[in-house]
Order: sequence, then C-alpha cells, then structure tokens
Amino acid sequence: MSVPEQTETRSASLGSRIKGIFTPKTNAEKGLVWAIGVLAVLLVVIFLAVSWYWSEEPDKFDVLEVAAKHGNVKNPKELPLGYTYTSALVQIGETLLHKPGGLLVNDVFPPGVLLDNIPAWEYGALTALRDATTALRNHLARAQTQSREDPDLARAEPFFYFDHKSWQLPSSESEYQKGIDALERYRVRLMKRDANFYSRADNLRQYLEVLEKRLGDLSNRLSASAGDTRQVTGNDQRNVVSRTPWLLIDDVFFEARGYTWAAMHILKAIEFDFRDILGNKTALVTLQQVTHELEDGQADFLSPVILNGGGFGLFANYSLTLANYIARANAATIDLRSLLQQG
Repeated sequence: MSVPEQTETRSASLGSRIKGIFTPKTNAEKGLVWAIGVLAVLLVVIFLAVSWYWSEEPDKFDVLEVAAKHGNVKNPKELPLGYTYTSALVQIGETLLHKPGGLLVNDVFPPGVLLDNIPAWEYGALTALRDATTALRNHLARAQTQSREDPDLARAEPFFYFDHKSWQLPSSESEYQKGIDALERYRVRLMKRDANFYSRADNLRQYLEVLEKRLGDLSNRLSASAGDTRQVTGNDQRNVVSRTPWLLIDDVFFEARGYTWAAMHILKAIEFDFRDILGNKTALVTLQQVTHELEDGQADFLSPVILNGGGFGLFANYSLTLANYIARANAATIDLRSLLQQG
C-alpha cells in the first residue's frame, strides 16, 4: 500500500472513531442525547427571550396622571406646588428598580451581566434623577441660601449617589429604594402643607444650568461617533475630541436615551409646577420646545444594532441623529435660562 493510500485509510479510520463518539448506538443513548440537545436548545431560546424582554426601554408616563393618582385627586391643580415634580422623581426611581429585569447595571449573573445597552440607559436615567434631586434639595425646597434644608431631602439625595454597580450588601437597589422612600415622605408632607417648594425663576435657572451642561456633554460625545473633531486656534494648538470607540457607541447612545427620557418627564413636571412663572415670562413655549426635542429623540429605531454610518453613505448614523435632537434641546435650554434671567 502506497503512502498516500495509508494516509487516506488512517484519516477515514479517525473520522469513523470521532463519528462513533457522537453517534448513539442504542435507543437509551439516543434518548439521552436527544434530551440533552432539546434541553440545550430550550435554554438558549429562553435565554434569548429573557434578554430581549429585559432590553426593552421603559415606556413614557404621564406625570400629571401619576401625581393625581398618588395625591388622590381628580384635578392635578388641586395638588400643592412641587407635588408633581416630586412624583416624577419617584416614578423615575421606581421605573429603574421595577422595570423588566429590575436594575441590571449591577448584575453579576447572566443574562443581565451580558447586557450593556439597558445598563447604559439606566445610568443615564439615574444621572438625571440625581441632578433633579440635588436641585430639589439645594434650591427648589429652600426660600434662600441661608434657609434650613428639608430633612427628608437631605436623606434622599445621598442615597441616589450610591455606587450604581454595587451588588453586595448594601446593594444599589436597597440604597435607591431608601432614597425613593425619603422622597415619598417629603411628598406626603407637601400634601399636608408641612414642606416647602418654591417655584421661583432663580431656583429653576439653577437646575437648567446643570441640564444645559449635561445635554452639551451628551451631544458632544454622540457627535464623536462620526470621527475626530479638531479646532485650530491662532497659535495652531489643536483641541481634539477623540472618536468614540466602535464598541462604546451603543453605550453612549443608550446613556443619552436614558438621560433624555428622565429629563423629559422632569421638564413636563416643571412645566406644570412652574406654570405661573413661565407664563409671566413668556418662557412656556421655549420650555415646551426643549421637551418636544427630547421626546422626538425617544422615537423607535428599526435596526437591532446602533448604526454608525458616515457622511452621506448608505446607512444612517443613529448617534448623530440623537445628537441633533439633543443639541437643539440644549440651545432652547440656553434661551429659556436667558429669558428667566431677564425677568
């Protein structure tokens, strides 16, 4: 037998042995292999279905309807000022903790640990919640800089700044729930007229200044998905905004979606609780423009992945589209703050 023939015979023999390992010889073996295969396929299907369900972004909610329900009134105008704003914060916190899958950003087991889009969304919404709670504690609930801070708000704010990735004791969920509970106590006291909320222009400007910076930062980071941005000064010094890495584009996108989702609801609550001051300063239309831009940025997208097309190419660039909405909202926020300052 020639060498090529010997090699071919050995290969065929090795192939037969490998095939024999994976080919059941008895009915009992066939049943076991079939059962293991079906179980494996079933587990994969369940895993993918749960991952898809948990990856759905939460729906919008009506801030006035939520406030009226908790205040047990039919007309939201019967509620004290600040009740709608506080109810919006509570609802945002409850959504983070009780949406499908709960809080995923601190998960250490699958499928949560393998997901990154919704955890990025959660971080964006949490940042907006932190900003609004800080504004409530430091500005909206104080008559002036020397005023004593509200005790429930002083307890609530630090809890929301707890590490969002903590899964050990205490967990992020337990700390955030304590913050929500403190906000609810403040809301109850508002209803009893035992707590303060000052819907003044200077207080609102303080929050809008923070919102303006957040929106500017998100717009800049989203725009960086399209490439390096260079600004040349007179001394030929270059300010370079590095391009967002390809694997992080979807994280920035969903973080921006989460922040704008929460900020949209907060601004709708502000529109109601600050209705008198906004109407007097003809700033209501400008505030509504900010809200509409953020709401338009929440539109559904068709692709299962975040597209990152460039220039006038075949594919869209989702990051640039969202950056455009946020940039317009940011510009309107600047106009609104200017209107409130002019008086």
